[in-house]
Amino acid sequence: MNIRNLFPKRYSAVLLFTIIFVALAFVIRTVLVFFDFASLELTFSRALGIYVYGLFYDLVACSYFLIPFVLYNLVIPDRVFNSKIHKYISYGFFVIAVGILVASSVSEWFFWEEFQVRFNFIAVDYLVYTTEVISNIQQSYPMPLIISGMVATSGLIFVFVRKYFDLSFTGKSTFLQRLKSSVLLLALPIIAWFSIVDRSLEVKGNAYCNELGHNGIYQIFSAFLNNELDYNTFYRTRSDKEVFANVRKLVETPDSEFVNDDALDITRDITAEGDEKRFNVMMITVESLSAKYFTRFGSKRGITPFLDSLASHSLMFTNFYATGTRTVRGMEALTLGIPPTPGYSIVKRPNNENMQSLGNVLKTKGYTNNFIYAGNGYFDNMNYFFGNNGYSVVDLGDFSKEEITFKNAWGVCDEDLFDKAIQVADKVHKEGKPFHNFIMTTSNHRPYTYPEGKIDIPSHTGRSGAVKYTDYAISQMFKKASKHEWFDNTIFVVVADHCAGSAGETALPVRNYHIPLFIYAPKLVEAREINAVCSQIDFAPTVLGMLNMSYRSKFFGKNVLKHDPNRALIGTYQKVGLLKGNQLTVQYPVKRVEGFNISTGKQLPVKVKEEDLNDAISFYQSSSYLFGKKLLNYEEK
Repeated sequence: MNIRNLFPKRYSAVLLFTIIFVALAFVIRTVLVFFDFASLELTFSRALGIYVYGLFYDLVACSYFLIPFVLYNLVIPDRVFNSKIHKYISYGFFVIAVGILVASSVSEWFFWEEFQVRFNFIAVDYLVYTTEVISNIQQSYPMPLIISGMVATSGLIFVFVRKYFDLSFTGKSTFLQRLKSSVLLLALPIIAWFSIVDRSLEVKGNAYCNELGHNGIYQIFSAFLNNELDYNTFYRTRSDKEVFANVRKLVETPDSEFVNDDALDITRDITAEGDEKRFNVMMITVESLSAKYFTRFGSKRGITPFLDSLASHSLMFTNFYATGTRTVRGMEALTLGIPPTPGYSIVKRPNNENMQSLGNVLKTKGYTNNFIYAGNGYFDNMNYFFGNNGYSVVDLGDFSKEEITFKNAWGVCDEDLFDKAIQVADKVHKEGKPFHNFIMTTSNHRPYTYPEGKIDIPSHTGRSGAVKYTDYAISQMFKKASKHEWFDNTIFVVVADHCAGSAGETALPVRNYHIPLFIYAPKLVEAREINAVCSQIDFAPTVLGMLNMSYRSKFFGKNVLKHDPNRALIGTYQKVGLLKGNQLTVQYPVKRVEGFNISTGKQLPVKVKEEDLNDAISFYQSSSYLFGKKLLNYEEK
């Protein structure tokens, strides 16, 4: 068959766009390779995989992108298509399409700089929550210069290719010719849609290389379409009966008793001896506070002087891990005590009302619970989640103008936030009720801006300054709170939502999930270190244990002060892991499993232990089952 008959001239623009798409993808991939070259542990096979797999995903992504243009080419007759007015209209659409590619490439650079991954669920969130994101970008980068550069680049590309683009308007074709061409061009996206399972092609052995072997545009749409992964479809499974038999053993403790003989239930009554202790709980959840910032964990940067001093006077958990890499994952685990099930956090999913939460348990006990956030709590569905799980919501809309001394894209500064939290605590205390305040900071987040003159690092110069400012703000909160009569009867908690970075050479780099947990109450709690391996899912049971409360539990976590969990559950939206001792077991979609030994500081591949795999499957399959069946709702004892 003659190639001219197969692809008439009007398809020259489609071919030209494909070349530009692939060329820009190649350029940004190569730039990112050089940017993180030291982390790639590059070998010939990995380099080949990056570019061969990358080309494949580029072509698939481009084929999706071209669908409307191919269909348009099919139906528009020659007399319209070859007209002068259509030619100039086509110029406009072509420049816009190229501009989108250029903007995507530039965005990928900044996204990689922040997260060391291609576009994923975070990028989808950024498209949804435009107000905070646009403000954040404007405050973080010289946007007029960047936008001017992108516009100029798009224009130059068009000037360079215009004469080839004009070939599209010089030919003649029949509908049958166009139909043959369109069917061929539409075959690739159709085949890809039905045949490609996410992450079908992977560069083995290095997570950075694997990310670079993908296409950012493809990834963002894949993330959008796969926001919730069905566990039984994508991961290793056992029979539900077998899974629950094991998980019941994993969550059982001497002070608990299962409420029924239902084999597919973990509901149990926790019984405490003696009277309940109605201490207040002031919980400061700090944005992106990695354990590596602290002197206790080897830092020599001196950016957490107050918290370093607080650690020695606190109940300090030295092997405490975040369950995920997003704020909502931390909130989910700290309040619900549930493993990080694949897909979006439960905070953002439907049917997340009236769940077994720390807030609902404490509310039943007469506590007033408040979720206090520096920004707009509609972001990430936080207000809805907390408002329907035992908390009242206090966010940016509840601050008066007089209460705001500094504000950036994400909300008020930490000092203003803590002043508000103290004000809320005073109000509840005057009503004669105990309180639990879940406080969520935002300062340790790009653009890293905060009030000048508070610390010795200028605002807007990077994460170190943001961490040190948060440390300063917490010190001021403690000074102010110590003057209030509820101070001596309050348990103060400092914990992170997640680490500052989540990427690493391996799929789930354990060191990037290690976070601090301090519990400070000098008149109530003995200062000491707790070295048990545990995670955010153990927080709620531990706090309730400190309050000596009896309650009905569906938590997967344990009271670490009485029962050593000897495990941590960590994950991303696709990869889910179980850390036991020095071994990490990671499950991937398409039912793949890998094991790693972390004892040397590097995660070295090892054979998966059958017991660990069974436990990992038990935790994740059972939690996915219970949430999917709406069986995690709160029940009062």
